[in-house]
Amino acid sequence: IYHGIADFSADSLALAVEAAKTSADIIVMAGVHFMAETAKLMSPNKKVLLPDMKAGCSLSSSVTGKDVRLLKEKYPGVPVVSYVNTSADVKAESDICCTSSNAVAIVEAMAREFNSNKVLCIPDEFLAQNIARETDIEVIAWKGRCEVHEKFSADEIRQYRADDPGLVIIAHPECPPEVVDESDFSGSTSGMIKWVQDNQPERVLMVTECSMSDNVAVENPNVNFVRPCNLCPHMKQITLPKVLEALVFERQEVLVDADVAAAARLAVQRMIDINN
Repeated sequence: IYHGIADFSADSLALAVEAAKTSADIIVMAGVHFMAETAKLMSPNKKVLLPDMKAGCSLSSSVTGKDVRLLKEKYPGVPVVSYVNTSADVKAESDICCTSSNAVAIVEAMAREFNSNKVLCIPDEFLAQNIARETDIEVIAWKGRCEVHEKFSADEIRQYRADDPGLVIIAHPECPPEVVDESDFSGSTSGMIKWVQDNQPERVLMVTECSMSDNVAVENPNVNFVRPCNLCPHMKQITLPKVLEALVFERQEVLVDADVAAAARLAVQRMIDINN
């Protein structure tokens, strides 16, 4: 439903980039807290509002800036790549950020730059494991997990296939590696959307947050989406009445300490520069 009122619809990094491009003084982020923080990093002079400050993320809350500092002490000289699904405090302690679509390229770029055969990739354990299978670099993982994607199992995917042999299955790399192995395609949110648009399967299961299928279905009316019904409770905190309240009263402003923001912005910008 938020796609119906939004000026932009995209993944968290793309939304932050679009927020920086717009001439608007106020940004309402219909997402979770780390997404609003990232938008604030890229738009320090704009007011960024989050309709519900309690809209968090299991991945983001699984690691802190202090945790990253301790990791750097344990692995001196090893570059730290933090997933964009992290707090500004964590980004500030990282050498660079990554998304699920560019993670392998970022890991390999940091290994070359630091002349290291090891890279710390935090906080998503499964994303790190999936990255490790696509590179010769040793990827050191944290124990964070997305509470939606970790629920999927290989047995569940095999059962979907048994029940519907013609079903095409595509999975997000935040899923366990064995789930990715059982899928026909694995990619980031934007990657999965593009795959559906390009291939137009008759029936498809998107192994990710259930509401994502609803959004993609609007743009692909000829595709039948089989929904896994794993919902993100944090995203569900954002409702239309709360969006309206944020707009009308300009409440729930997201603020980031200036020093933290400066360091975190460098990690995000470094990733954007490598992508370009």
